[in-house]
Amino acid sequence: MFVSVTRLRLRSFRYFPAFAWHTWTSTRQIQRAAGFVGGYLAAEGARGAWTLTGWTSEAAMRQYRNSDAHKRAMPKLIDWCDEASVAHWEQDSPVLPTLAESLRRMVGEGRCSKVRHPSSAHAEGRIAPAGKVPQGGLPIAPAGRG
Repeated sequence: MFVSVTRLRLRSFRYFPAFAWHTWTSTRQIQRAAGFVGGYLAAEGARGAWTLTGWTSEAAMRQYRNSDAHKRAMPKLIDWCDEASVAHWEQDSPVLPTLAESLRRMVGEGRCSKVRHPSSAHAEGRIAPAGKVPQGGLPIAPAGRG
């Protein structure tokens, strides 16, 4: 399974309504995406958001990422977020990793994504400065399975 983990932090609460809308539309898209195995949405504090998704292949994840609702949301996040990072890996297990494992892998293997207004932590390259396991773990299942 190919695993993708993203971490975003909104730089202001004023972006939350639009962010929530794009999260909802992207979640609806992912549920119907070819190759999507399952995932979670989780929170980090008041402005942080994590996604953990599993895929049959990296190509399937890229097809989702580069199309429809997700593609429309991506350019906005560069302005809305002051921290953003991503980590990807392949694993033999078909079971999604825990959020604790996702944090460990993000800190160890993740990379910062581009933002126009970086926090000092982002500018210093700190991937998950709070070092806390994301909370919530709202499951996302493929359409028809959940």
